[in-house]
Amino acid sequence: MRVSISYPPIPQIKGTPMISQNRQYQIFSEPTYIYPVVPAYAASLLKDAGYDVIWDDAIAEEKTYSQWLREVERNHLDVVMIETKTPVVKKHWGMIHDVKRVSPETRVVLVGDHVTALPRESMENSEVDYVLEGGDYDFLLLNLVEYLEGKGKLEPGIWHRDNEKIKNTGKFKLNHDLNDLPFIDRDITKWQLYAYENGNFKKVPGTYTMIGRDCWHRLSGGCTFCSWTTLYPIWRVRRPELLVDEIGFLIENYGVKTIFDDTGTFPIGDHLRKFCKLMIEREYNKEIDFSCNMRFRACSLEDYKLMKKAGFRMLLFGLESASQKTLDRINKNLAVEQIVDSCKKAKEAGLEPHLTIMLGYPWESREDALKTFELAKCLFERGYADTLQATMIIPYPGTPLFEECKEKGLLATDNWDDYDMRKLVMKTSLRKEDVKEITQRMYKLFFNPKYVLRRITSIRSFDDLGFVIRGIRKVFGHITDFSVER
Repeated sequence: MRVSISYPPIPQIKGTPMISQNRQYQIFSEPTYIYPVVPAYAASLLKDAGYDVIWDDAIAEEKTYSQWLREVERNHLDVVMIETKTPVVKKHWGMIHDVKRVSPETRVVLVGDHVTALPRESMENSEVDYVLEGGDYDFLLLNLVEYLEGKGKLEPGIWHRDNEKIKNTGKFKLNHDLNDLPFIDRDITKWQLYAYENGNFKKVPGTYTMIGRDCWHRLSGGCTFCSWTTLYPIWRVRRPELLVDEIGFLIENYGVKTIFDDTGTFPIGDHLRKFCKLMIEREYNKEIDFSCNMRFRACSLEDYKLMKKAGFRMLLFGLESASQKTLDRINKNLAVEQIVDSCKKAKEAGLEPHLTIMLGYPWESREDALKTFELAKCLFERGYADTLQATMIIPYPGTPLFEECKEKGLLATDNWDDYDMRKLVMKTSLRKEDVKEITQRMYKLFFNPKYVLRRITSIRSFDDLGFVIRGIRKVFGHITDFSVER
């Protein structure tokens, strides 16, 4: 059986649509391609089971839509899996119609956070054959393919058609053992497509891993805005030895210099300390830069120092807002003053904090948004933060934030096409122009004289110089992304 893991090009969109491995969706002017870890696991599981797998990221390969469609027809695919997201799901429905036109026997499978939240919607509004719910769609896709070959029964979490009736196999279960996953087959998944055009990589080539699914903050309810809370309502993690083994494999076989682990929040406590000690014992800390997502106040200064010694470089922190009311409302379980303290300690240990910030909350005023800007500016000027990413808050279906907005009449639109971060989709006293202008201000902090001087004096190698040059290009791209005209 021939199976394709596909990201079709979207001709109606000018720029790079950020679909793969993304908790939020945005269109980037400056190309960035993020390695989609769970689909890569799906391809690897299928290959190990003896199936013919095609990795078809037509966005990263910059194919035209007509070229992609011709290849679908020519490849005689039995199954094509497409990861979708809210702002492009309607476009994917149209593409499924085109696939059925050129290759009627091909069965199309949709996965991702949007169809997990609203699986029946896609079954009713498109010719899709299957919808896989939840974040373990790598395991579910293998189960589906084996079922199509007459091997076993369908697992829970699979929507399908039976004599024109829409049926499902029950609520998905995250009961797969992540420790059973193989190393990702980086060759079949064309890892080099994603190894260079990434703003998180100081040294290239770089790649992604995921030790957990997805964030241990889920144990406290999780952030109300995160679309991956839909995919991963429980927290699971692999043994630290397995990730260290994989890192050694990537260093030895692919010459990888940077690894970003995209688990929602990297494990802490004894798990973190064991991982660090293994990295040091095997001297992988001398071979790579390692970065990850982390929560404020999760680590002590001693932990940060150990992480630095173990090869960690960048820590991505979700700042989100400088308003305590907002932090409480989105369940960050965080005090504003802890943001500064954590950044200061991480920098003291030699790490590089990266901030993610969101604007456009329905309950925030312009003054609240400007307070967030001032906090980011303060962290930059003091040297407590090295980089940042600012976006517009979007309430994705399936999240507590979406349900709150729906219940309280705060949604300005239910047209999914509008959820692409180019306009406000929640009712707020802020204007779209306000949000975009303040977001641009955030990115212009990279041109703050103190920050520029610090960056220049930090250049020690060609890798550092290349990182700065790529960063400047990305910053100008993000300023364009949030221009008022767009």
